[in-house]
Amino acid sequence: LSPLSLCSLLNSNKFTLIGDNAFAGLSHLQYLFIENNDIQALSKATFRGLKSLTHLSLANNNLQTLPRDLFKPLDILSDLDLRGNSLACDCKIKWLVEWLESTNTTVPAIFCSSPAQFEGQRIRDLALGDFQCITTDFVMHQVLPFQAVSAEPFTYASDLYVALAQPSASSCSILKWDYVERKLRDFDRIPAHSAVHCKPIVAQDQLYVVVAQLFGGSFIYRWDTAVDKFIKIQDIDSQKIRKPNDIEAFQIDGEWFFVIADSSKAGSTSLYRLNQNGFYSHQALHAWHRDTDVEYVENDGKPRLIISSSSQAPVIYQWSRAQKQFVPQGEVGDVLDVQMVKHFRAKREQFLCLSRYIGDSKVVRWEGQRFVEVQTLPSRGSMVMQPFAVGQRRYLALGSDFSFTHVYLWEEEKQKFAKFQELSVQAPRAFRAVPAADVQLLLAPSFKANSLVYRHVVVDLSL
Repeated sequence: LSPLSLCSLLNSNKFTLIGDNAFAGLSHLQYLFIENNDIQALSKATFRGLKSLTHLSLANNNLQTLPRDLFKPLDILSDLDLRGNSLACDCKIKWLVEWLESTNTTVPAIFCSSPAQFEGQRIRDLALGDFQCITTDFVMHQVLPFQAVSAEPFTYASDLYVALAQPSASSCSILKWDYVERKLRDFDRIPAHSAVHCKPIVAQDQLYVVVAQLFGGSFIYRWDTAVDKFIKIQDIDSQKIRKPNDIEAFQIDGEWFFVIADSSKAGSTSLYRLNQNGFYSHQALHAWHRDTDVEYVENDGKPRLIISSSSQAPVIYQWSRAQKQFVPQGEVGDVLDVQMVKHFRAKREQFLCLSRYIGDSKVVRWEGQRFVEVQTLPSRGSMVMQPFAVGQRRYLALGSDFSFTHVYLWEEEKQKFAKFQELSVQAPRAFRAVPAADVQLLLAPSFKANSLVYRHVVVDLSL
């Protein structure tokens, strides 16, 4: 190009794409008109090298989006014409709004063609807050090469651990978080030939692990710092706990308790209390009902237990400070065959998630004296329904033995969960959110395959 040829006209052709470095070597070009074509896409580096360009027209093409920082190489651009394109005002165009606010380039008014809420609006008039560009995702972080049926994160001596019940490996496996490698690594194992739950309890600077087994009784271990190993310190009454299914630990008025849900006909869901020498039987709660799960809930300063069962609707117990025991308070609606009951709070409201293997699972809200159904979720084959929060976002993981795990995202305005993502977990038996320093994890122990660890990532769609 000679010094006098400072203008290029590429009008009314049939271009549909202009690629990288399309104008390489034209560093003296000042005027470029690419109008009335059918250009649908531009490369981010289309205009690289056009250091002298002052006037650019892309008018009357079929551009719906523009690559981020498309005009960054054009240092002295004074006039830009984008009229007559069908620009979609989504996250991919957010950068253009920012650029229009800061540039000295003259740009005639351009308008949104979509989405519906922005159609016909001037792009320059859009506020950056109009773009909802931050989304999230759960991505695979680590595969644990073993089956497991429970996962319980805990912190002890400033380190992060996870206890997993592995009935096929006859153990409670304790993993430790490696802050350098950002992985879970083997730490120790407690023998447990039919473990269904391994519940860590850190109380009074001591680490206990309650090991619930289907056969051979259940036990409590304590970490002995003198020898750096777990020592069995007591047996749990095998006449009461015949077929354990779940363990919850909690404090009431400064005292530590744990409760074991028992799913046998002859056993009894039972409460144990910690004293100076160990945990001792405190109360037999719920006998002969084949209990599947127990959840501790504290609302308005009133501790409650909610026990689900395969033979009746979930039962509510409330703590009596006078009697120092739990007393029956009623049932949760008319929902039978509840495999798991979990709670969450949204603002000041209390909700329960009730997973069911045969029927649809339910989300119910506490309204003074009773729970009212707010949502039904299809869940054939569900053994686990776990609400959890990561930052300001609240999720619900609903597992199934027959299909994908569905992750839902809580919509505060609608007070309901909306479908968010599918995860491929075979026969999940628990989901546990684990904050590991700067990494947010979701553990998914599997009854039939490898257990999985997902990482929660935040994605800016405008980048």
